[in-house]
Amino acid sequence: MENNKIIQIEGLCKSFGDVRAVRDLSFSVGEGEFFAFLGENGAGKSTTIHILCGQLPKDCGRVVIDGVDLDKDPFAIKEKLGVVFQSSVLDAPLSVYDNLASRAALYGICGEEFRKRLSELSAMLDLGDLLKRRVGKLSGGQRRRIDIARALLHRPKILILDEPTTGLDPKTRKLLWGVIDGLRKTEKTTVFLTTHYMEEAAEADHVVILDNGSLIAEGSPLELKNAYTGDFITLYGVDEEGVRSLGIPYEPTSGGYRLAVENTAAATELIVANPEIFRDYEIIKGKMDDVFLSATGKTLKGDDA
Repeated sequence: MENNKIIQIEGLCKSFGDVRAVRDLSFSVGEGEFFAFLGENGAGKSTTIHILCGQLPKDCGRVVIDGVDLDKDPFAIKEKLGVVFQSSVLDAPLSVYDNLASRAALYGICGEEFRKRLSELSAMLDLGDLLKRRVGKLSGGQRRRIDIARALLHRPKILILDEPTTGLDPKTRKLLWGVIDGLRKTEKTTVFLTTHYMEEAAEADHVVILDNGSLIAEGSPLELKNAYTGDFITLYGVDEEGVRSLGIPYEPTSGGYRLAVENTAAATELIVANPEIFRDYEIIKGKMDDVFLSATGKTLKGDDA
């Protein structure tokens, strides 16, 4: 395994009949990294994750996780992974306690060891009196907290989060991200995220964008913004004639006008050359939404297959 790369994927392929879901996919994830895996519906994200977890056989390629080749020891790899799927995999008729106890037993975590780990996760995720309740009676946000507790029982080195915050209220989303950030800091957990919330992807260390099963862009959020979108200047307190005289693309916005420029250097040059127009303004870089649209020609929304 390449130094400090906890996940390495080389030439991964997977087809379902005539549909090529994953096409010669290669990328790596650094140990302890916050990695974002982006793509629209059907781009191949969930297929890739199911292959990583040993739930789907690959057609070709190589997968190495924490130095272990998936083909040689898939069971060793499963012990390194904690997975929160898009749809909850909890048993609705059982209590939260029984769900977690049965899952822990699969990893040989029983008795006092289980009670200690459950106490840690309960404090971390604010489970409180949820432990005695049936999972089928919980709200979506409460079930998601249990899903994450279930994934963390065995202290995995890699936490895979497949659209973990879809449909959650802001308070629950904030709680979950606080827990995830804490795990990265205290246990050096590697986080592998798929999401259609671009503000979440913008916090990642490294981003990979898929389209039709192929990798089409990767890099840090800043690198991707610099490569796929420019800067934007919002001008206030000017009339449209003055903005038009600058000779660059613009659009009206709340209280002013939004100008698109190639980069920060171009913005600076424009401002210095036109001080009488740029009396009240702000400059921001393009967002990850702009990056995704520029790279794929599509907007990111919904769940993946």
